[in-house]
Amino acid sequence: MLHRILPSGVAHGVYGLRSPAVFLLIASAAMQLSFAAWWTLLNNFAVEVVHASGREIGIQQSIREIPGLLGFTAVFWLLFLREQTFALLALALLGAGIAVTGHFTSLTGFYLTTLVMSFGFHYYENMSQSLALQWLDKREAPVWLGRIVAAGALAQLATYAVVFIGFRTLDIGYEAAFAVAGGLTLAATLALWLLFPRFKEEIPQRKHLVLRSRYWLYYALTFMQGARRQIFAVFAGFMMVVQFKFAVHEVALLFLVNCMFNLLFAPRLGALIARFGERWSMTGENLLLIGVFIGYALVESPWIAACLYIVDGTSYTLGIAIKTYFQKIGDPADMAPTAGVGGSINHIAAVFIPAGLGLVWVLHPDWVFLIGAGFAAVSLVLARLVPLDPAPGRETVLTPAPQAAE
Repeated sequence: MLHRILPSGVAHGVYGLRSPAVFLLIASAAMQLSFAAWWTLLNNFAVEVVHASGREIGIQQSIREIPGLLGFTAVFWLLFLREQTFALLALALLGAGIAVTGHFTSLTGFYLTTLVMSFGFHYYENMSQSLALQWLDKREAPVWLGRIVAAGALAQLATYAVVFIGFRTLDIGYEAAFAVAGGLTLAATLALWLLFPRFKEEIPQRKHLVLRSRYWLYYALTFMQGARRQIFAVFAGFMMVVQFKFAVHEVALLFLVNCMFNLLFAPRLGALIARFGERWSMTGENLLLIGVFIGYALVESPWIAACLYIVDGTSYTLGIAIKTYFQKIGDPADMAPTAGVGGSINHIAAVFIPAGLGLVWVLHPDWVFLIGAGFAAVSLVLARLVPLDPAPGRETVLTPAPQAAE
């Protein structure tokens, strides 16, 4: 039974099939049901139906990141909505935006549906992070965040398999694929609304923007994470389609394998973060990404490129360490407003980098990935400033040690 695997301390002692932890697991899967399909079909839909070039893809991805830049506005919605309710409404908006994507085949329509689904996606991500950091015990948060990633990976696995079969053997169209994917997320969201209670907020969250100087390293790490992840999110997949001529079913198969790795390793990576701490986890992630990005720039074999892509995608789970680092140093009442502010900071670079690097791509595609290696190197330097045992008053290794009482 599922309730037996919930350890003590999770979600402030709320257990069972209708616990906050299970809510987060199912919500993660619900989000990926449609987003994974949208992401799999994106590049082929853009090239084959919308007739977009690298320049238009870069612009579209920058548009996708605008709602992330506006993530801080989530705190204003919380003046009227509970976080759990807002998370479900965001999921519904995501599903609806993806469901209608196939009906809008012009470049303008493509940009519009991207904007709608992206508001849902980014508001959900912010609320999900805030709720997880409030509901999960600090000692077990990395483990459970890894399991949440794995739950999303399981939904991705099913989605990629269906897309692979649908486009490989059933000749399914883009319009039907987007509609079914978005509809499944809407159905799952309705189930979450009807079957789960409204969980009590243990610590009331501040309903205004929060920017604190002692959180500066968290902000810097979040900014650089947003910068370097754009290389993977935008250009690595685009490289597979443009440079190595991957068809839809081949892209789906690549995502399927990547998803299987996440399903297998995400809980283990979460456990490693809990065991070795955030500093070493961030260090390992950025060293790995430097090697992957340099590999992207030099690769000529589609098989090697695919392997690099899988390593890149699997390493994303180690980004949990930034969230749990903040959970350890942050004021408990700052979780919701800082999730929004952190999301905005993460997307400052994300709004401008895809469009800017899209222009670089036209001239020298390999330069895009070398720039990504530079982003990872900066992140590595910042990671080394994280204390081995972060806590309020001990946010960085540069923080002066408290004076001993005389």
